[in-house]
Amino acid sequence: MESQKLPAKKIVLFASGSGTNAENIIRYFQSNKKAEVVAVLSNKKDAGVLKRAQQLGVDTIVFTRSELYQEGVVLEHLRRLSPDLIVLAGFLWMFPPVILQEFQNKVVNIHPALLPKFGGKGMYGMRVHQAVVDQKEKESGISIHLVNEAYDEGKLLFQKSIPLSPEDTPEALAQKIHALEYEHFPQVIEKLLDSDPDA
Repeated sequence: MESQKLPAKKIVLFASGSGTNAENIIRYFQSNKKAEVVAVLSNKKDAGVLKRAQQLGVDTIVFTRSELYQEGVVLEHLRRLSPDLIVLAGFLWMFPPVILQEFQNKVVNIHPALLPKFGGKGMYGMRVHQAVVDQKEKESGISIHLVNEAYDEGKLLFQKSIPLSPEDTPEALAQKIHALEYEHFPQVIEKLLDSDPDA
């Protein structure tokens, strides 16, 4: 029995928004078969990510704040799904310590700047890009990190930077950052799954 081929690794995505990153990750693993996105969870019942996931044949679950923080409903979903990795792809709520403890070193997030700069509560999406441009930074990029009990402070796993020009608007920067996310996020997820000590 031990020598049988292991099934594909399981990924659960959490997202709050339109879901372009989530769709990109789902499609990436549908192509290479090393892992499978088994569910997308969202705190917004009208989030675009839900429709994207459903169109790609991925189960979706919508939950409330109390189901995440007080009632343990989300934790029960995760226990049932038993993911090898939990990926936050544009999920804005703080992750509960009880889930982080149970899935230690298995929750990762992507941030659209070079942490520790431009991180922390309230720093997401266009707010980050606006701040980077306002500060006249010479570069920006993406940071992929483990999630801990503080916003954007978990162990850094990967960073990729791009230069900024003085003409860059927050919108132009957002497009450049999205391109980095689409290219690198699935690859980093794959490497993390390959290096999983439980594998």
